[in-house]
Amino acid sequence: MEETRSVRRSRSWTAGPSSPLWTGGIGLTAGLLGVSVAVQSSLAGSGRELAGSVTLLVLLAVHARFVLGLLTGGSPGWWAAGLQSWLTYLPLPLFGAAWTPVCGLLAGALLLAADRIRSFVLVALALVTGPLLLAAPDQASVDLGWAVSAPVVGLAEFAVVSLAVRAHRLSEARTEMIGKAVSFERRRFTRDLHDLVGHRLTVLVLKVQLIQRLLRDDLDKCENEVHETLALARGLAADVRAVAHGVRRSSLERELSSARALLESVGVRCQVKVSCRELPWEVAEALTHALREGVTNVLRHATARECVVHLLERDGLVRLSIRNDGVGPPRKPGDAGQGLLNLAERVSVLGGWLEATALRSGEFTFTVFLPRAL
Repeated sequence: MEETRSVRRSRSWTAGPSSPLWTGGIGLTAGLLGVSVAVQSSLAGSGRELAGSVTLLVLLAVHARFVLGLLTGGSPGWWAAGLQSWLTYLPLPLFGAAWTPVCGLLAGALLLAADRIRSFVLVALALVTGPLLLAAPDQASVDLGWAVSAPVVGLAEFAVVSLAVRAHRLSEARTEMIGKAVSFERRRFTRDLHDLVGHRLTVLVLKVQLIQRLLRDDLDKCENEVHETLALARGLAADVRAVAHGVRRSSLERELSSARALLESVGVRCQVKVSCRELPWEVAEALTHALREGVTNVLRHATARECVVHLLERDGLVRLSIRNDGVGPPRKPGDAGQGLLNLAERVSVLGGWLEATALRSGEFTFTVFLPRAL
């Protein structure tokens, strides 16, 4: 995994018009052109244009190699920095004052390297690359203006290149944050859709099955069930809209009453015991989802005759337990449904946990623990 990440990072450094190599290269090119024009104009008419052009071309190539090596995040090639230093000072006696502007390029390279390795020594060397020439015995071979301004030229190159790279990194960070936000919202939508709509659909199927049986036995009760089923379908449509728009519609008190009515409508005796104060909104919402998941498991995976729902608080810890009978043979450990995984994710974010215990007597206890204070 780490190797894959490093490969992807390396590709992002070297590909596309939005990469640091591209954006930094634009700033580097601007600096190279500026210095080249100054040197070439000073060499014009001196009879050393060809030699100066060739030497300057080599120096620019070495400078570009070193700076681009820094930008790509790999080895910058410190030999290039040493070679550029030689090409900066050795040709001075041959080309004279016309060669002084290239000191600014050396200053820029040293400042970029100093930023890369956090070296104050390189910063100091960058600041004296031009002023160092003021101590030359033959002042006629030095352009005093370019010698004094060499650190400024280096700072300008450093600023343009480093700011371009930092802008690209900020853009990458922003893109990554947007991607994470989209992924989180997609996960939220999927989880809410499963937890809320899945529960309603399970109840709807059971209601339809009950109506099918009542059609043969009790038409009056069947009519009541049809009305309840219609109300459930309308509620399901409202729940889907709420999930799609990210609206929170859950109510723990209403869900407790609904759970009791639902279980008793399918022939399960249900006891609901509540002994806790008004809960924070986040805790109540998580417990609402836990209650739905627990009731859904009772309806799907058990032929229960009795179910006890207990909600209590003790020592700052809120506990919701759902105990039922009629549980069949235990499922395989890897058969945990998506609902339990979603619920575990919800409660863990709030610092809670869940426990599930199956007894040989056919009883099953599903318990969620959540701290009251978040």
